[in-house]
Amino acid sequence: MNAYIVGVLVPLVFTLILRSSKKEKKRGLPVDVGGEPGYAIRNRRFTDPITTAWEGISTLAELFEQACQKHPHKNLLGTRKLISREIEVNADGRSFEKLHLGEYEWLTYRKSFEAVCCFSSGLAHLGHKRGERAAIFADTREEWFIALQGCFRRNIPVVTIYSSLGEEALCHSLNETEATTVICGTRELKKLVEISGQLDAVERIICMDDEIPSNISLVDRSRIWSITLMAEVEKHGRENSVEPDLPLASDTAVIMYTSGSTGLPKGVMMTHANVLATVSAVMTIVPSLGSKDVYLAYLPLAHILELAAENVIAAVGSAIGYGSPLTLTDTSNKIKKGTKGDASALSPTIMTAVPAILDRVRDGVRKKVDAKGGLSKKLFDLAYSRRLSATNGSWLGAWGLEKFLWSFLVFRKIRAILGGRIRFILSGGAPLSGDTQRFINICLGAPIGQGYGLTETCAGGTFSEFDDTSVGRVGAPLPCSFVKLIDWPEGGYLTTDSPMPRGEIVIGGPNVTLGYFKNEAKTREVYKVDERGMSWFYTGDIGQFHVDGCLEIIDRKKDIVKLQHGEYVSLGKVEAALSVSPYVDNIMIHADPFHNYCVALVVVSHPALEEWASKQGISFMDFSELCERDDAIKEVHSFLIKAAKDARLEKFETPGKIKLLPVPWTPESGLVTAALKLKRDVIRREFSDVLSKLYS
Repeated sequence: MNAYIVGVLVPLVFTLILRSSKKEKKRGLPVDVGGEPGYAIRNRRFTDPITTAWEGISTLAELFEQACQKHPHKNLLGTRKLISREIEVNADGRSFEKLHLGEYEWLTYRKSFEAVCCFSSGLAHLGHKRGERAAIFADTREEWFIALQGCFRRNIPVVTIYSSLGEEALCHSLNETEATTVICGTRELKKLVEISGQLDAVERIICMDDEIPSNISLVDRSRIWSITLMAEVEKHGRENSVEPDLPLASDTAVIMYTSGSTGLPKGVMMTHANVLATVSAVMTIVPSLGSKDVYLAYLPLAHILELAAENVIAAVGSAIGYGSPLTLTDTSNKIKKGTKGDASALSPTIMTAVPAILDRVRDGVRKKVDAKGGLSKKLFDLAYSRRLSATNGSWLGAWGLEKFLWSFLVFRKIRAILGGRIRFILSGGAPLSGDTQRFINICLGAPIGQGYGLTETCAGGTFSEFDDTSVGRVGAPLPCSFVKLIDWPEGGYLTTDSPMPRGEIVIGGPNVTLGYFKNEAKTREVYKVDERGMSWFYTGDIGQFHVDGCLEIIDRKKDIVKLQHGEYVSLGKVEAALSVSPYVDNIMIHADPFHNYCVALVVVSHPALEEWASKQGISFMDFSELCERDDAIKEVHSFLIKAAKDARLEKFETPGKIKLLPVPWTPESGLVTAALKLKRDVIRREFSDVLSKLYS
């Protein structure tokens, strides 16, 4: 009996001694900066923001060429062979395209560099002149990366456009930048043909696919465009090689059009020095990043998170395997049953993700576990709780041999969903919930580096280090950035607040971009240069610094609404708290200043609500009918209220009424951005009648 007591007491005493003696690691340190007064923090390892991690390298073109010379025989770009396309028809009559994809086929660094140089020369042969801009309008694929690097070698500013962009925003982006060359896929080419009469400057189209549809070729003959296959451009370049026209660090590399969560998208002007600063900073954060790593690329390259990540991966000699969100796993929507998803075929070690993707992984695993029930569910719940205890720092949790056993018995199958070799995940684009972060940490056995940055700062801002196991924070400043909080008295956030300084987040450093293309007024509003020559971007986000120098995002100026009785509701904060409900696929909180409560539009999870209906013995003709039922609304509302209580939301922050919506919000619907952020104004207009009824 005494042995058992000792076995329990020794770890407990050891844990208490360790915790009492352990000093909190400083990850960020105060720094003296210019500009508007505030509370500023820098990365603990760098007294000044870094500009490049490579001696003699000042542009992205130089960085790529150096990597290709250093790793000529290593694989760089991989794409899966398409074996067949099939159309499957469901019992309800709906048809879906299913893909049978083969193994990855690779281009080495040497072959990739040859393709880039040929494409670069081919652009000149095709007639693209110095000073003209080229736009890339396509899904993420290896040709996108080759086209980008090819443009860099001719000092051609690249206009990046989301493939899901609507007609109005697409016309705006191409006309505003006066892009003369558009590089796209067949699907995007069809969109361009439909709006060809509205495009002012486009002269030539380069199609990434193997052939141009015959109906488009006929249309082309009556227009001023020339349409050329990318393979033909490379062939012309191979036969008519020209010397590169390499850029300077101060030259514009990219004009990146934001996905337009409010109004028409704005073009952010990024220099080579801007992007290189972020790439150099991320190099110092990911542990042991090198040529043995394999990266799964599936997020839009038109998003700065993905563009920066792929340049980091290429710089260190790693391999990039291309996939898509619809073919990511073995059970993804477009994958033919019985064939491998991208992750299974590639077995990546590194990947980036936006919180919405990680939320879906979490929800998918939980649904499978709940569906199995019985011993499997009990075993999973026990394993998860034991590892959660350890992850939270308790020595009474599962460590050592027990950790290995749970990993082998329970979590091994979950890790196989993403190939089984993931060792690090970079998350950005939106706040990641603590619940999802812990779930991914435990089930995938990989740390998540949660970052905070914006297109305007080339994704640079803050980044959590691999050994930081805390949740709800976005880390200390990246080595390329200083991060400052300034007072926002109207919202009640001050740098003198206790126990932590709070205020609007302002980011300074070499990663801060030049401003908005042809929009001087908006640029002057949010970009400032201080008396020391440092550029600062005013984010509009509200944050607080912890004692170790790590940042936590707590609010957003634009998302705060004052209710009838003077209470302030932070829409984003409430949405983040309620999105953990199993019934929520997506949610938007709406607060009317003339009422004393808020309401919610809930895009409801089909499997979760249908499972509830089945257990209740409720029959329905279609899902829309189920969403209209009072008992279904009551069920979902009760879970939202519980989630609000768990998150300690005030009563006025908890939705008083809700509306269940049966149709998912996708970038194609125009209700969310390509990064899956809510387009609040668009949603409010689309559902104005619904919102009015919720307040009636």
